[in-house]
Amino acid sequence: MKKKILTGDRPTGPLHIGHYVGSLENRIKLQDEYDCYFIIADFQVLTDHLRETERTEHLIKHVLLDWLSVGINPEKSTFFIQSRISEIAELTMLFSMMVSLSRLQRNPTVKEEFRRSGLKSISYGFIGYPVSQAADILIIRPDLVPVGEDQLPHVEQTREIARTFNELFSNVFPIPEPLLGTVSRLPGLDGNKMGKSTNNAIFLSDTAEVVRNKIKGAITDPARIRVNDKGHPEICNVFRYHVAFNNPESAEIETKCKKGRLGCIGCKKIVSDRINEFLEPIRIKRAYYEAKPATIKEAIQDGTKKVRLISNETINLVRDAMHFDYKGLFEEEKIAA
Repeated sequence: MKKKILTGDRPTGPLHIGHYVGSLENRIKLQDEYDCYFIIADFQVLTDHLRETERTEHLIKHVLLDWLSVGINPEKSTFFIQSRISEIAELTMLFSMMVSLSRLQRNPTVKEEFRRSGLKSISYGFIGYPVSQAADILIIRPDLVPVGEDQLPHVEQTREIARTFNELFSNVFPIPEPLLGTVSRLPGLDGNKMGKSTNNAIFLSDTAEVVRNKIKGAITDPARIRVNDKGHPEICNVFRYHVAFNNPESAEIETKCKKGRLGCIGCKKIVSDRINEFLEPIRIKRAYYEAKPATIKEAIQDGTKKVRLISNETINLVRDAMHFDYKGLFEEEKIAA
């Protein structure tokens, strides 16, 4: 039997090439080896986009198109929407009783995300979302969680919660192992972390012209003023794109840059061409799925239905372990397949 994996995305905006290099590329490979579940965590949008819920359905469709267009296959993997699995909310509430506030406040990822969010105050939902994320993960009882290094604290918190539950009640949950990616983070066009809402990303859905214009405006080596000045590719954002999308030529590009034989304009043109070559089959596949909305609906509906069955089984195990099944008062509730 294949090991089970869970990962996913928040529908806060289109996915970008940083997502591809850091996560999506790995998911495409994993779906052949593992039983993969991909969650669209729409409730988690509320932590920092509470007043933008009217956009959520549109952004869910966008994320689904991004997944399908890069090659994540619903015949190999299971797609589902967090808010359509009511057992996740119940599990979140139960888990919240097993984590102290001080433990949540020590989570470095929560601290960093609050700093970046620009919010003036922190909500109960924001500080507690590692608990919600633990419920997202553990509801399907996976073996592994593909994760970037910055998300390791969340996985460790999930592991702690699973261990606490198992020690207090019964061994319902496997202790999921983090599956670390090997690719370093791709910087944004301005050198900061590439983000959906920070105007520094190249999206998987960008047209060729948009990509060219974005690369033209990318920040390069600040010490390089004249075209024949010797460059420092190790501190240049654009060179990182060469490594990711133009790897066979990146050593030659690096040498020419260091010797002052390739200017920033020429360097940007080469890498924008390579990124567009990479994105072209994704654009073609995207157009195919955009013309087939019924296929997209079927993928998310079938996957969500499958996860409902699994989550119902999990919550019944949890209630039984906690003596919350009340068999003397209620008959067992079953979800129809």
